[in-house]
Amino acid sequence: MTSRSTGIFPRRLNWFYVPALVLFAVFSIYPLISGISLSLTNWNGYSRDKAFVGFDNYLRLLDDEVFRTALVNTLIYGVGSTVIQQVLGLSLAVVLDRIVRGAALLRAVIYLPVLVSPVVLGTMYYLIFRYNNGALNDVRALFGAEQVAWLSDAGFAIPAIVVVNSLQFVGISMVIYLAGLQGVPAEYHEAAQLDGASWWQSFRSITVPLLQPAFATSIVLNLIGGLKLFDVVQVLTGGGPGQSTHSVSTLIGETYFSNQAAGYSAAIGVVLFILIVAVTFVLNTLLDRKRVEL
Repeated sequence: MTSRSTGIFPRRLNWFYVPALVLFAVFSIYPLISGISLSLTNWNGYSRDKAFVGFDNYLRLLDDEVFRTALVNTLIYGVGSTVIQQVLGLSLAVVLDRIVRGAALLRAVIYLPVLVSPVVLGTMYYLIFRYNNGALNDVRALFGAEQVAWLSDAGFAIPAIVVVNSLQFVGISMVIYLAGLQGVPAEYHEAAQLDGASWWQSFRSITVPLLQPAFATSIVLNLIGGLKLFDVVQVLTGGGPGQSTHSVSTLIGETYFSNQAAGYSAAIGVVLFILIVAVTFVLNTLLDRKRVEL
């Protein structure tokens, strides 16, 4: 006995979507609307006084040098981490796809950092990069090299943050690409070998085009994660020295809690949301167009 249909889905099945829609509305839609409305006020985050200021907070962002620095850093963290994760993730996936013994153990070891809290992993890397008694400077001292203030110089700290974030989440890209490689029919490579194609020619002409869905998934996930980066920056540098290594996420936290400017902090958060949506939309459009061309 079939149920009557209402629209695309049967009426009986429509109720299964209600819990998910309620959770989405409570934890996503409501906070978004609240954040937008809060960004139009001068609320300090603690008092009951909350005056409507319109778009003053957004106009203030245009002249905020710290925000511009954080925005540039966020793009560096997002794009830099994404590029490194794609290169390492695909390379590891190709190697593991060809290994017969011990592949499962190696996959688990490489993926393990993804399961570790960014705060814990950031603390571990802080002990490596710190100036006094840091593991990296101690190794340099063995060879007579001078100590380097890795986290007290933005020129060193920003690349260090990119590397740390990349190494922690490279396992996600590896798993995505490994699944994509295992979905490539072996017959295609066998036919290419019969035609005299080398491994690189086969990989470039057959494997890479068939990995386009994996590329799209991995790049979008890694880029969104990099643009939202907070924990590693907070643990390693706290946005310093000065405010030169802030990401937009860490700047939001400092603006809210340290500067007691909740309205202005909300405006920064709305801009970050718009940035992520815009970048994701453009990236998906480009990747879809590339997939159609291939």
